[in-house]
Amino acid sequence: MLLLVDLDGVVYRSTEAVPGVASVLAARAAAGDDVVYVTNNATAYHADYVPRLAGHGAPVGPDRVVTSARASAQWIRDQLPSVRRVLAVGTSGLERELREAGFDVVSVGHAATRMNQEGIDGWAAAGHPDVVVVGLDPQMSYLRVAAAADCVRAGAVLIATNRDPVFPVEAGLRPGAGAVVAAVATASRTEPRAVIGKPGPYLLELGARTVGADVRRGVMIGDAMSDIAAGKAVGARTILMLTGVTSRAAADALAGDDRPTRVAEDAAGLEAALGELAAGGRD
Repeated sequence: MLLLVDLDGVVYRSTEAVPGVASVLAARAAAGDDVVYVTNNATAYHADYVPRLAGHGAPVGPDRVVTSARASAQWIRDQLPSVRRVLAVGTSGLERELREAGFDVVSVGHAATRMNQEGIDGWAAAGHPDVVVVGLDPQMSYLRVAAAADCVRAGAVLIATNRDPVFPVEAGLRPGAGAVVAAVATASRTEPRAVIGKPGPYLLELGARTVGADVRRGVMIGDAMSDIAAGKAVGARTILMLTGVTSRAAADALAGDDRPTRVAEDAAGLEAALGELAAGGRD
């Protein structure tokens, strides 16, 4: 089977491993399953996840991690082949993914600094980019939003890595990429041409493509309803893990098309669910 696995809330929570999940995945990989990790997180370069996952005992290689930043770069190559210059609103991880895909990348921080120092608009400060890609930007500021919005109003295509409104940290919730996207979209009066991450299908489709598998034969394993919606969008089976953001009460309240194929409380439940699906269970 192809296993498409979310990260935070499934394999780990913050800095701590979810007990037993990595071992279950390692056993499935040893039995011949393809394990690919698909995450909306756009802040880190995909290969940077490898030592962390390997440290938890999960089966992993750099080609087996697909982030929304990596997927955004690939989407632009697939859908907008004439693009050369990209303004990146986010972290160095997003910038690195875009550069590795062959784009001339300008950071929004650089553009904002030029705006401030030279008294020019964001479009000129960024060197007239073809595309603006927006992810989570921990350094978000008024001038950064202004620079990105100027570029979009001038004709650059707006792409969102994802629209997650918040993300969890140990102290609670922090604004997610969706908050930054909303600011740029509002200021430019333009909605994104594409939203790359879950609950859309592209992240999962690219994950399947990296190992030459049919995404419709995959199993999406996630802890959020966006994971389940993405799995359903590509026709895959789904397992909702209760190790992250979704409670048992919330899972039990799901009805009809919203229900996942299986619900797993923990690693033992995941192991059992995967065994059933491998034996041919769909419903």
